[in-house]
Amino acid sequence: MKKAKKLKYGILSSVAVLLCSTSFTQAVALIEISGTVINQEKNEPLPDVSVQIKGSVTGTVTDNTGSFVIRTKQKFPFTLVFSSVGYKPQELEIKSLGSRLQVAMVTQTVLGNEVVVTASRVPESILRSPVAIEKLDIRAIRETPAPNFYDALENVKGVQMTTSSLTFKVPNTRGFNIPNNFRFMQLVDGVDMQAATLGVPLGNAIGPTELDIQSVEITPGAASALYGMNAINGMANLLTKNPFNNQGLSVYHKTGVNHVDGKDHDAAILTESAIRYAKAFNNRFAFKVNFGYMQGIDWRSNTRLDQNPNNLKSANPNFPSLNGENNIAFDGWNRYGDDALAGSNTSSISGLTIDGRANQTLRVVRTGYWETELVSPKVSNLKFDAAVHYRLNENAALSYSYRIGQVDGVFQRGNKIRLEDVKVQNHHLELKGSNFVVRSYVSLENTGNSYNVKPLADNLDLASGGSGNAWANKYKNALLEYANNHGGLTADNLAAATLEARRQADASRVTPGTPAFDELKNTIIKINNWDIRSAAIPDAPATGGAALRQKSRMYHTEAQWDLSKYVKFIDLLAGGDARIYEIIPDGNNFVDFGRPVAERNQPVVVDGKVPDSSDFGANVYYKKFGGFTQVTKTFFNDKLKLFGSLRFDYNPEFDPKFTPRLAAVYTANQRHNFRVTWQQGYRYPALFEALSYVNNGRVKRVGSLSYINEGLGYLENSYTQASVVNFNAAVAAAGNTDAAALASRELLLVANLPKARPEQITSFEIGYKSVLLNNTLIVDVDAYTNKYDGFLGQVQVYVPIGETVGSDAAVISMIDRNRDATAASGGNGASKGQERYRVYTNAKNTYYNYGSALGVTWNFYKKYTVAGNVNFNKMKANKTDDIFVTGFNTPQWSTNLSFGNREVVKHVGFNIVWRWQDAFLWESPLVTGTIAAYSTLDAQVTYRVPKANASVKLGGANLLNNRYIQYAGGPTIGGLYYLAFTIDGLLK
Repeated sequence: MKKAKKLKYGILSSVAVLLCSTSFTQAVALIEISGTVINQEKNEPLPDVSVQIKGSVTGTVTDNTGSFVIRTKQKFPFTLVFSSVGYKPQELEIKSLGSRLQVAMVTQTVLGNEVVVTASRVPESILRSPVAIEKLDIRAIRETPAPNFYDALENVKGVQMTTSSLTFKVPNTRGFNIPNNFRFMQLVDGVDMQAATLGVPLGNAIGPTELDIQSVEITPGAASALYGMNAINGMANLLTKNPFNNQGLSVYHKTGVNHVDGKDHDAAILTESAIRYAKAFNNRFAFKVNFGYMQGIDWRSNTRLDQNPNNLKSANPNFPSLNGENNIAFDGWNRYGDDALAGSNTSSISGLTIDGRANQTLRVVRTGYWETELVSPKVSNLKFDAAVHYRLNENAALSYSYRIGQVDGVFQRGNKIRLEDVKVQNHHLELKGSNFVVRSYVSLENTGNSYNVKPLADNLDLASGGSGNAWANKYKNALLEYANNHGGLTADNLAAATLEARRQADASRVTPGTPAFDELKNTIIKINNWDIRSAAIPDAPATGGAALRQKSRMYHTEAQWDLSKYVKFIDLLAGGDARIYEIIPDGNNFVDFGRPVAERNQPVVVDGKVPDSSDFGANVYYKKFGGFTQVTKTFFNDKLKLFGSLRFDYNPEFDPKFTPRLAAVYTANQRHNFRVTWQQGYRYPALFEALSYVNNGRVKRVGSLSYINEGLGYLENSYTQASVVNFNAAVAAAGNTDAAALASRELLLVANLPKARPEQITSFEIGYKSVLLNNTLIVDVDAYTNKYDGFLGQVQVYVPIGETVGSDAAVISMIDRNRDATAASGGNGASKGQERYRVYTNAKNTYYNYGSALGVTWNFYKKYTVAGNVNFNKMKANKTDDIFVTGFNTPQWSTNLSFGNREVVKHVGFNIVWRWQDAFLWESPLVTGTIAAYSTLDAQVTYRVPKANASVKLGGANLLNNRYIQYAGGPTIGGLYYLAFTIDGLLK
């Protein structure tokens, strides 16, 4: 802990030292440069043009008359850079004081020469980037037919979007997609947006508002060599507006409607509002303030498919009458408490006589509850940020920003999580010079009143319907009663008998929509322990809980220094970073090192009572440090540019890792840019993957660090879940006896889980990008291949309590009846059963995936533009199964096609986007199933009022209301129709 505190103080002191180092400036006379910028075609003044002194932090913007004034102490000569969205950038060398400058900007319809910073951490032409990179500038954001700029990322080449909620959208590139994507980094002005303990990226939840976003840069593919952990699939860098360059008061409001078909919810109103104010004083000090609020009715997850049909071994394939709606082992996509495939809610009803066959067994799943019965559809998102900027001198500026977001919504981790009143705060201090940047920030996370949907469903069933044994006994007794009244159980009456048995077993179960259900639900979601059901503890809650109470802090500092002017012959960039995660234990989600292994995540007694929260010991720290260097060199009159970078990362829990990247860009005939890149990357387990310890009902979810295993045995003394399912199917068919179990023991496979290590990727990429046909056609194509070694994922295993795998007692402990079922004849009542663990660990196989993407933009006539992209991604199959399913979770083919004109008639523009992707298999511990192919049509019309700096936008996303889902277990997305207006630049 002392070391962690020292590092935190070191982060702040490093910034202070650099502040002092930049405070000394030679006394140089102040000079003033003024001028006017106009539109060359219309000979009209151009407002909001950025005027920057090249190589410094000094700059300004033109006012409504196109005029500008810059005061500087720079020595002659120096260069002014003029830039504005939609116009070709210009540079003008200033050699001496003279008359007022006159600059004419030329319209540039296709922006083929944009500057990006994400690919190499320094500004460079997008055409000569060493890796694939896409950019949405402010004009593209304004003209998108998507409801907001974050939705527009779905139209970017190579990007796959996962919509968990209206408030949670997660982009991914190049495969291996999950809703809480640890492999794709999201930054806002250099600040990591991944919520550490929740394990979900919050780029759209607490990121910029519509009014403050300046641009978005997307880098598909590995970026670990320069950015370290969590960037092996790619990254998105969201850049906001500088208050020096974008001043005044701006207002935005959108009103929309969704659920227009009334299938999942009545038609509902969605509103989103934002306000921004920025002001600069004497080109020295500036500030900005942003406020945004969104509320609406979320998309509903209500897919009523069965992922455990009766033909599977985990159901009842020997009884074909139990099919379809009669399947008593039904495991619904969006129903919880019926988790047959996970083995947490099953009962084996043994000793039955069916069709004259004695000693038959039925595998039955508890009824559970639908997600729509457990989760409120109301969502909201409140966000606020403020920043102050101070230019210390010509070459250095200091800024501080504060950002806070409060959000409701739903996201999917190992289970569905309902988030309510989640608050995440960021404090960000940055010192930026002409050739260096030092950035420190802290992120504070509080999950508020959130809860986990699965333990809520489990504990609703247990509290009102009885324990597993009690429920199974009621079910069996009802079956026997039905058999006595109907001449026995037969193939003809079995379905009716099981329906009546479930009705009687569920007689005391609380029903959704009743006061009793609401009261019990409200009790459960306030209890911060998912497995408290011990009557032995005085005043213990009568039921387990579902509350998600997590608090954490993340401290990060980084610095980079461009040493090129100090080194001959090459350009040299160097940097380093340090990060510390601090977990505040809550006794329910993370390992508590202050308590013995046997007591971790067990009910804590304080003064004879079980509290909802308590002091669970010392805070837990998870650390990572790294540094990098990058060398670039040009040859043959700048036609060939070579890149070489090397990164070093160290996490005290693992061996140090080196990450190299080599790249080359060759420019032929000044316009044809060919690139090739080879790189490696590593991903340390994320916080939840490393240190979780969650007693999630009957399944404990545990992190990957091996010392969590001490005293538990899931690494070396466990059977795989898949083998236990097959084993129990065979045992049930043979009467569910000990003898049947021992006869089927060869079906049980020992897991032998490996000690966790960082996940590694090796990537090779080639590409071509060019602007052709007199700057009217952009062609961008890339192809890649990736190799994943030590892929990190989850596997569920079964540990025999008090026994060693391979022994007779361990085999018998795997029988279903030892969990939640009645004992059959011949059973061993002394068996202690088993513990089940869902373990974060490494895959044993090596995985390969490959793909390609093509993007084309063509300004074919006047201001008419057509653009499109097509994307291909595929994973190479392995010959042998792994210990868990990795889940490529990516369509093989997807495409976007757009057509638009930003001014088809005076002040009126439009844009239309058609998007399609093919069907694919989605695999996850929660739900596995096929995602159907779908296509959508988005469109918008914008009317601008230049004199008022205002615009009105009318549009629709999924205009034809073609209902679709993006991942198994996810929400069904329909049409969203909206009207939005924006007013910019008031009170300048």
